[in-house]
Amino acid sequence: MVADFRSRDIAAGGQGAPLVPAFHAAVFGDPQRHRIILNVGGMANLTDLNPGQTVRGFDCGPGNLLLDAWIERHKGQRYDDAGRWANEGQVLAGLLHSLLDEAFFATSPPKSCGRDEFNMAWLDSHLAGRERPEDVQATLLELTARLQPRPSAAGAASPTSFFVCGGGARNPALMARLQHHLPDCPVAGTGALGQPADWVEAVAFAWLAWRTLHGQPGNLAEVTGARGPRILGAIYPR
Repeated sequence: MVADFRSRDIAAGGQGAPLVPAFHAAVFGDPQRHRIILNVGGMANLTDLNPGQTVRGFDCGPGNLLLDAWIERHKGQRYDDAGRWANEGQVLAGLLHSLLDEAFFATSPPKSCGRDEFNMAWLDSHLAGRERPEDVQATLLELTARLQPRPSAAGAASPTSFFVCGGGARNPALMARLQHHLPDCPVAGTGALGQPADWVEAVAFAWLAWRTLHGQPGNLAEVTGARGPRILGAIYPR
């Protein structure tokens, strides 16, 4: 078994995340097409695959985490199926702007985030307490959509195609908002590239484990901020 992929990158001065851009580059890179790969799990991370340019990648902020936690609090459901509840609400412009004022969003890469930064306490600190729950859900979905189509934040030109993996790819409301913010760039799930959206992260870590076992580096120093490439992971014999 191979585990603990982040520690060696951190020991080299990196943030230990995101690690999937190396896999995205290996599997989804194209010498002729500028692609963005967006992974929307609990958190979201973006990989910019611009031919002839250094691979760029960074954590964007909350993906499904707050959406799932908010609907569980108010409706006892684990997730907002197809974004239907969010579609019942209206985006609260004041709340959205308040959330977007978080310093992390303006930070230049390399950058990573997690539940320490984005959690229900963080959300609650921005609420007045009078908001309709469905409006908060709609605002959280818009927050996730607004954060992602910003490759320019990493110094990149506009992409020619935008592919989504992770649970967010199965949320048509989120996919529609992503497409709204990228009117000149088609948005699709990574299944269109031969990798089902639900499988990408699992396959990525299997790929990283293979590289560990074969003595090959798994991080991209320009993404994590490490001092250089490192063989990641610890091997635990069974």
